[in-house]
Amino acid sequence: MKIGLFVPCYVNAIYPEVGVAAYKLLDYFGLDVDYPVNQTCCGQPMANAGFENEAFALAKNFDKLFGQYDYIVAPSASCAAFVKFNYPSILKNSHLCRTHEKIYDVCEFIHDIIRPEKLQGKFPYVTSIHNSCHGVRELHLSSASELNIPRYSKIKNLLSLMESITIVEPAKADECCGFGGMFAVEEPAVSVCMGEDKIKNHIAAGAEYITGADSSCLMHMQGIAARNRIPVRFIHAVQILASGL
Repeated sequence: MKIGLFVPCYVNAIYPEVGVAAYKLLDYFGLDVDYPVNQTCCGQPMANAGFENEAFALAKNFDKLFGQYDYIVAPSASCAAFVKFNYPSILKNSHLCRTHEKIYDVCEFIHDIIRPEKLQGKFPYVTSIHNSCHGVRELHLSSASELNIPRYSKIKNLLSLMESITIVEPAKADECCGFGGMFAVEEPAVSVCMGEDKIKNHIAAGAEYITGADSSCLMHMQGIAARNRIPVRFIHAVQILASGL
């Protein structure tokens, strides 16, 4: 299968090691991975701010670049969800979207498509899983508490394949951290309070590291933790999964 690796803006600019880890992990499974060098932002920031029309050119470019691949994989639940659920309507007056049915978050792709039984490497730390809103309620990386269904977590399942890791989850496991894209800009005081509450729950669970599928959420909490001098570290789930490769 031919894989197109999509690396979102903030990963490329702030956390390039997450993109490298995603490539390394996909390559480890023997996949044919390509990185289109002309890729750009998917357009989520514009649409979240109420200017979806300004995301059209970016969506059109994305669909052209990535339409040729069997799967599109991104180390970002929110960006993958944006393409999956918003592109058909954004492109409806131009052409039939070719990419929305092919895109996966990297954790989702490995769990659902690759289905490994074991991963190399060790991560000997107490690691608390942050379940981002898009990951839970759009990509179904874990169960949403309001649905009253049996509890599951795809990220937890994958991390359990590592040696020495201790996996925990905070109270109110699927509660928002307060980032929410434009919400953090428009309502910073509320956003920070939500992040502080979330971090407290992770700490109470015994976390040495906080991990998840969205660097944006981790970045938000990392900034709050740094300002408040809270001794906890942050790492994207794909970095843990690729750490022994």
